[in-house]
Amino acid sequence: MGAVSASPDLHVKRLPAAHRAPGALAAEAAGLRWLAAAGGAAVVRVHAVDEDELVLDRVVETRATPAAAERFGRDLARTHAAGAPRFGAPPPGVEGDAWIAALRLPMTREGEDLPWGAFYARHRLQPYLRAARDAGALDADDVAVVERVCARLEDGDGALVAGGERPARLHGDLWSGNVLWSAGGAVLIDPAAHGGHPETDLAMLALFGAPHLDRVLAAHAEAAGTPDGWRERVPLHQLHPLLVHTVLFGGGYAAQAVRAASACAAL
Repeated sequence: MGAVSASPDLHVKRLPAAHRAPGALAAEAAGLRWLAAAGGAAVVRVHAVDEDELVLDRVVETRATPAAAERFGRDLARTHAAGAPRFGAPPPGVEGDAWIAALRLPMTREGEDLPWGAFYARHRLQPYLRAARDAGALDADDVAVVERVCARLEDGDGALVAGGERPARLHGDLWSGNVLWSAGGAVLIDPAAHGGHPETDLAMLALFGAPHLDRVLAAHAEAAGTPDGWRERVPLHQLHPLLVHTVLFGGGYAAQAVRAASACAAL
C-alpha cells in the first residue's frame, strides 16, 4: 500500500487475527467499488488496501430519519438492478471465494450458470449446514428439515424461487450494523458482495432490525416491483445467515435456523 497520511477523515480497518485470511480485505474493497459503481445506495469510499489494512472514508454517524430510510430503499433497489453476470458471481477482480466473518463464502466460476434455487441450496445453505452438523450444533432431524428446503430449491419450486429470475448486485451481509446513517443518508460498509436474489439483502436487514425498516422495505418494493409474497419468503432468505451464525456461535441460532427452514414448508 502506498503511504496514506493519518487523517480524522479516514478510517483504517485491520482484521482481527481470527478473521484474517489471504485476500479478505482485497475482496471487501472490490465489493465496495462494485457496489458503488451501481450508482444506487451510497458506499464508503476506498482509498487504499493491502493484506493488512483497508483505508476508507470515515463516516460521521447521525440518527436515521424516515425520509433517509425511504431514500435508502429506493437507492438499494437501483443497486440490485445493476445486476451481476450470474448467481454467485464475485466482484470484478476477486478470484476464488470471498468471506463472511471468519468463514469462506463460496462463489461460482465462469460457466457455472446455476438458477437461483440451485445456487442458494448448493453454495449458501449446504456448506454451512454440513459445518453445523459436523460441529454438533444440528442433529439429524434438524438437518433433514433444511435438506427438504434444499431439495425444493434444486427443483425450482416456484413458491421459493420467485423473484430470482436474474442475478441482482447484492451487498451480501446487509445487517443493520453494516448500514451507517450519515447526514447525507445511509452508507454501506463491510460487504460480502456477489450476484444473488434481491430479497436476500432485505431479509438480512430484517434479521436484526434496522431503523425505519418498514419504510426501507416499502420503498424498495415500490421501486423494484418486488413480487407478491416476499414477506412470506423472508425466513428462506434468512436461513443462510442463520446457518452462518450457527456455525460461528451455535446456541440459539441453531433453533432459529430450524424454525426458518420449517416456515418454508408453508410456502
